[in-house]
Amino acid sequence: MLRRIITLAAAGAATVAACAVAALPASAASGCRVTYTLTNQWPGGFGADLSITNLGDPLNGWTLTWSYGAGQQVTQAWNATVTQNGAQVTARNASWNGALASNASTSFGLNGSVTGGNPAPASFALNGTTCTGTGSGPTGTPTPTPSRSATPTPTPTSGTGVPADAAWVASGQWDSWTNNGYTLNNDVWGAGAGPQTIWARTGTNWGVIANHPRTSGVKAYPHTGRALNRTLSSLSSLTSSFNVSVPGTGDYATAYDIWANNNAYEVMIWANQSGAVGPIAGSYDGNGAVPDARNVTVGGHTWNVYRGSNGSNAVFSFVRTSGTNAGTVDVLAVLRWLRTQGWWGDVTIGEAQFGFELTGTAGQAAFVCSSFSLGYA
Repeated sequence: MLRRIITLAAAGAATVAACAVAALPASAASGCRVTYTLTNQWPGGFGADLSITNLGDPLNGWTLTWSYGAGQQVTQAWNATVTQNGAQVTARNASWNGALASNASTSFGLNGSVTGGNPAPASFALNGTTCTGTGSGPTGTPTPTPSRSATPTPTPTSGTGVPADAAWVASGQWDSWTNNGYTLNNDVWGAGAGPQTIWARTGTNWGVIANHPRTSGVKAYPHTGRALNRTLSSLSSLTSSFNVSVPGTGDYATAYDIWANNNAYEVMIWANQSGAVGPIAGSYDGNGAVPDARNVTVGGHTWNVYRGSNGSNAVFSFVRTSGTNAGTVDVLAVLRWLRTQGWWGDVTIGEAQFGFELTGTAGQAAFVCSSFSLGYA
């Protein structure tokens, strides 16, 4: 996965650009820092993260604008509302990240299309004022901006682990919620499961608090997803980005679950795994499941690929050779690879899901999906 950090400043200086905020009193200190990170690139497309640090007085709502210089077009965004008119791009805060205290940061991500070169934007403007240099915030020292920052871990309410600004909270076995085209499911289905609560700000910014015994068998698959109902041959693109936080111990996997031909086929794409978990395979040895193909590079990552059956449907599992908590996957390339192997044909893709497959937790544990996107054409 390509991951390149691009810092921006006037006149090509090798420092991160700073922008002044608009409409502040003459006596007020003002400024901000913007970091543009190219997180991935593939033929015809790219992913990017943008981080804003407010170096001035507190803001209650923000708008960030910039122009692309090589015909880039934004196709998806998360943690902000992004629109584009020609080369001009406008990003406005989401309902939950508009307030920025002095020296506070927020970030959002996007995917885009590109036909040639992909240079970084030359400058940014925050609330109508273009980049001017270093800011002069109240502390005098900017807060360092990480190269890839996720949505901050939500502040929990007392004793629950659920953020106070959650728009939806549920603990029922099959509870679900639809928001902005994505459907969240608590999905507690395995024998011997413990308590589990799902929460969400949006359909793509959510998390789960779970306490499952570390016994064998999957207990739950809390997830978000959307229905495609498209044949493989009719798709020209299907890409997805994710950014998650997971516990350091436990038995779980962060995974996509993609269904085809009325659930005759299941494709699992594992981004990371921990503890006593493993994919379904056709054969096993002393080390566990035996891959049908090793070190397959497709969709922007390298996988070991397993082919098996759970008794109800065929299961294809792509397990990343090294785990990651953030990235972009060219899902269509993965699905097309299966067809080139003759493992399936021109199937109809039904629902594409993404979440946490939980077998057991080390006590109460929090899993957070800071951002997620799934776009197709």
